[in-house]
Amino acid sequence: MLEMIINDKACRGCKLCLDVCPTDCFVYNEETNKAIVDKVENCIGCLSCAYICPSGAIVHKNHHVVGNFYRNIYFSKRMEKFL
Repeated sequence: MLEMIINDKACRGCKLCLDVCPTDCFVYNEETNKAIVDKVENCIGCLSCAYICPSGAIVHKNHHVVGNFYRNIYFSKRMEKFL
């Protein structure tokens, strides 16, 4: 079964994972100012969130690796300065 873990100590609360996720797996906790995994069952294993996370806080386990990952090119270009 797919697991997606956000390292709470590493998460900066930037919300990039929320913006890039095509299946809305994350929600933002206003109390902690951190992203949390809400619907791991929605995850398609594109790894865009782990790719875009500036602190490397997101880890996937037991996912099926495929060659063509979803990438929102427009969004990634806007975020280039942080990567």
